Amino acid sequence: MGTQAVLAGQVETAAKAAGLAVISSEVGQDFSGNPTTRFMLAVPANNSKKQVLELSDKFDFSRADLLAEVGVYLAEAAKRLKNPRQDCYLTLHGLPLSFEKFTWPFHASTSGADTFLVHGEVRLEDGESSLLHAPLHAKVAASMTVTFAEIVKAPEQPFAEGFIYNAVRKTMDQGQLELVKSGNRQPVPVTTRFYSPWKKRFSFNDTTEGQRQEYLAAKVFWLSGVLGGGEPVWVLDPRDAQYLNTTVEELKKNAMALAGEGVVRLAADTEYATPTEALMGHRAQYAAEVQAALAFIKPTFNEEMRGGHTNM
Repeated sequence: MGTQAVLAGQVETAAKAAGLAVISSEVGQDFSGNPTTRFMLAVPANNSKKQVLELSDKFDFSRADLLAEVGVYLAEAAKRLKNPRQDCYLTLHGLPLSFEKFTWPFHASTSGADTFLVHGEVRLEDGESSLLHAPLHAKVAASMTVTFAEIVKAPEQPFAEGFIYNAVRKTMDQGQLELVKSGNRQPVPVTTRFYSPWKKRFSFNDTTEGQRQEYLAAKVFWLSGVLGGGEPVWVLDPRDAQYLNTTVEELKKNAMALAGEGVVRLAADTEYATPTEALMGHRAQYAAEVQAALAFIKPTFNEEMRGGHTNM
């Protein structure tokens, strides 16, 4: 039995256990030209909400530890696919972004650097800029050091997508990624500064209870109210918990507090939320936060150089 057929069988079984269906698959190739398989996953009840899972043909997750982690990844993907926009995330500074065109798995650097890379793109999704012919975006190259790679069980999408997306968001928070209409690929260094070896967990942003409530309110505003047509959005996403250096249990408390204040409406399972009219009345505030965040990430040190005025 060929390796591709074995992999397809493993993915189909794992996806079914997570409540997902493989609706198609196709042959692909990674950055170095090695064969991959691209599986299209969907929630069986709604095939319009889909996600690509791309794996190396040589990848075999029959090992118990790998299979368990893939199972967690797929279970979370099933819940994320219930969002109106499963590709969208919010930064701590209030920028709604979509993540797309990520090419898995990691590939070795071709520049001679001792790193592994994955390329992708993030786009501003504020309901206006995304409609432009050339929306604001950033092409990124997330580079994982050899030391950091030892932490990751496999250089494949299910084992790295979460912390890569959070590293991109964190780099944006630090003003080290710029959203532009066109431009070169920008670096996102993924090092052990994002991981605590003694606690064996990732670390991105220390947040207070107030900051987490503000974050969740903004997430529901943008991902449900503006981009999702009022459809429920998952507020207990473990990726957000990792990004905010907190737990899913704490996010649940924060979401319930917002519901108690009339900011959001929680679904019966308390995992998904929609905005109230009161929250949607803050459009001007959230739009101002987006503009402030865009101003923060725009470099100012080289404006004269951009205009051709330099003595270098």
